[in-house]
Amino acid sequence: MTYQCLKGHESTESDFCSECGAKILGIPEQELAKNIISSTVLQTISVETCPACSAPREPNSGDFCEICGYNFVTGAHGELAIGKAEVVREAGGEILSSPLGSQSPAEGNPPAALSQQSPIVWEVIVTIDPSLRNLESPEAPTNQPPVIFRLEKDSNLIGRLSEIRGIHPEVPLDFDDAVSRRHALLNRQADGTLTLRDIDSANGTKLNGVELTPMVDAPLQDGDEFTLGHWTRITVKSVAL
Repeated sequence: MTYQCLKGHESTESDFCSECGAKILGIPEQELAKNIISSTVLQTISVETCPACSAPREPNSGDFCEICGYNFVTGAHGELAIGKAEVVREAGGEILSSPLGSQSPAEGNPPAALSQQSPIVWEVIVTIDPSLRNLESPEAPTNQPPVIFRLEKDSNLIGRLSEIRGIHPEVPLDFDDAVSRRHALLNRQADGTLTLRDIDSANGTKLNGVELTPMVDAPLQDGDEFTLGHWTRITVKSVAL
């Protein structure tokens, strides 16, 4: 059996190198090589992030993203068992309440606006509304024009960009520091409808004036508005191709 000297010699002694006399580790050469390879492999493994919402995936945490429910095995979205909100609306479309329910409009028939048009793509219009500002908020910027984002993915993250943490939202709201890095998700369902989910953000999200329950999906219709951050208002639009 030989041992690896720190200077690269093969020693027949386990305490001092039989060739140069240097103190060595006393580990067989084959075992030392295996340990070096294992250490190198561990150092080169990068941290995996969810492709849907950019949340970091902890080792041995299962097949699903704990934030948005993305399935790392099948690539499907939203398979996490999360309750949905039953939204009660007036005739004019305003939400009156959003208690938990067994079925939401997104699970039944699609809204009339969707059933009459096909195919449909979704867009969101981001505007700054100074009237949303509270006493602790900074002054709203006055030179920020409305910005339109087309939702190209099945799951679209709303939040603030972070290069260090690898967070690249589909709807970036970097101008409003009261918006969380990973604030909410806009998810397109199999029937083409859209849902909004606050992913346990620090300051919450209001849909048509009603505070959303974190991690609960709320169905959206054309023209719905939700607010977040200091003074950010987002309007939902369905566009027929």
